Amino acid sequence: MENYRFIFVESLKALGLIVLSLVAAKSVAGLDPLGARPRGGPVIRVPLYAAVLSLAVLGASAVGNDWVARTYYWRGQRSLDSSLVAQAYSSALAAVSLRPGVLQYWQLLGRTKFVDRQFESLLQDEPVVRSLGGGNLEEEDAARFAYCDYYLGHWDNVIVRTRKLIAENRYYLAAYVLQGETYTAEGSYGEAAKTFLDALAIYPQQQEAVEGLAHAYFLAGSTERALAVLDETGKFAFPPDARRRFDALRALYAQ
Repeated sequence: MENYRFIFVESLKALGLIVLSLVAAKSVAGLDPLGARPRGGPVIRVPLYAAVLSLAVLGASAVGNDWVARTYYWRGQRSLDSSLVAQAYSSALAAVSLRPGVLQYWQLLGRTKFVDRQFESLLQDEPVVRSLGGGNLEEEDAARFAYCDYYLGHWDNVIVRTRKLIAENRYYLAAYVLQGETYTAEGSYGEAAKTFLDALAIYPQQQEAVEGLAHAYFLAGSTERALAVLDETGKFAFPPDARRRFDALRALYAQ
């Protein structure tokens, strides 16, 4: 739908440019040579034609750059979907270079940088992404920046970001899990357990939250509570892969 909208808008731009150019050219052609003649000066019809032509060229160039940038954007999306990260990055960067004021192009570049683990570079783009979003970040972008901070060990930044994400959407599971893992990484096991419990209160069959809660208890020195969490999963219908994970953790904690 988004692609059709772009094609429709850009086609209207091109059509409008053609119509305006024709109208302007016709208007210049209809000038009265005597009326268009300044006192004692030459007929100004030629400069007016030149001005119309220049404006038409500028307009065509702008529309052309829009199409080229969008083509790079489409190519970048396809490359990223196919895990061709280098090609995706090159295309996304080209789209941003041609049209730096389009949020979608920065978002594609952000997704590509994230897959390529360019976390510091991606965080440097945050002010631009935020500005193009009217001072706010879309949920996916905010989560991506939070993960960048997590992988770089910026624990305090992650907590600030995930708290905001949860405040704006209390059902955003990934934010709970990331916050819990961050608390665990910095050694705040009580806060980690509380976060995972909040997640499980909403999604009781969330595997990552179960494992995170059990691990937080285990690292805090409460092996009994960690095993109890894993035993509690027997009340729910987890898939076989999750069951195998729980059994492996149970064996580890029981050693």
